Amino acid sequence: MTIATVARRARVSRQTVSNVLNAPHMVREETRERVREAISALGYRANQAARQMRTGRSRLIAVRIEPTRDGVNGSVLDRFLHGLTEAAEAAGYRVMLYTAPDSRGEIDAYDSLLGAYDLDAFVLTGTEYDDARTAWLTERDVPFVTFGRPWDDPAKARSGARTAVPSPHPWVDVDGADGVAQATRRLLDTGHRRVGFVGWPAGSEVGDDRRSGWFDTLRSAGLDPTGLDRAAPDGFAQGEAAARDLLAGAEPPTAIVCASDSLALGALQAVRGPGDWAAGSDQRPRLAVTGFDDTPVAQAIGLTSVSQPLAEAAACCVDLLADVLDGGRRGGAAGSRRSGPAAGGPGQVLLRPSLVVRQSG
Repeated sequence: MTIATVARRARVSRQTVSNVLNAPHMVREETRERVREAISALGYRANQAARQMRTGRSRLIAVRIEPTRDGVNGSVLDRFLHGLTEAAEAAGYRVMLYTAPDSRGEIDAYDSLLGAYDLDAFVLTGTEYDDARTAWLTERDVPFVTFGRPWDDPAKARSGARTAVPSPHPWVDVDGADGVAQATRRLLDTGHRRVGFVGWPAGSEVGDDRRSGWFDTLRSAGLDPTGLDRAAPDGFAQGEAAARDLLAGAEPPTAIVCASDSLALGALQAVRGPGDWAAGSDQRPRLAVTGFDDTPVAQAIGLTSVSQPLAEAAACCVDLLADVLDGGRRGGAAGSRRSGPAAGGPGQVLLRPSLVVRQSG
């Protein structure tokens, strides 16, 4: 069984079959499907070793599995990984998973994996200020894309806000500040004037960005956010304690926006009694609570939450990597097509989240 056999059955050239196997983005969808049907009908299997010798590519990309946390927000990365695997397969790639305890350990993993496997590229999940991982890969000319923006120096940030900085490497991110701003504006539109925020301790790039959406929205509405926010490590108990502290003030908030669903679930626990609302009911809680990430738990209990377009983010990562690996022959079209106003152009993609309104307020 050869490529020529597949080509005859699909009524295409051998080069077209080769492109479907090695660079499917170069072939029209209708032709790709015809070739794949021929491959399936004939039971053809490409010789991976021969393909790698011919193209100089392994079609293998690696991504780190983050350490497990509370079982709620960990599902965010799970959904991203599922989307990444599906998008990679459609583009003719396979995904290798690895673990590392921290950024230093991740760099050690790069060194080990590159020595043991012929990897084409890495996908990094999460970024941080002065990221040693991106510097290490860049210095060694290892292709990569980050799910997350490069951030500025926290000492230069105003009001706790963080901004993306120019970067030579491709990245995809979700605009967390915009998502929290959407949630805050909705609460203001429904009559709330004291909207609190429960986020992570200062210094978290993603957390500071999300907080800025709440802070800037209140200021734009002529409202003073002073004293209306609390910081806590991510978790149910921490979110509950932070919400109770907010509610114990002389002028407590009537609504709280949280940086994660874990914190929001804790905030709900602070005000929710045995007879309070349940998912699917018409009752409303005494305190309107909004989370972030729209996890399965949020969907199950009726928590209003900001939803990230994780499947699209994963597909963008694969598109950008394929463009890098193809030497820019694709022209960054996939990335620029999705670029938001805060992105820096082709190769830098900022996606807008959406607010999913449910019973929690």
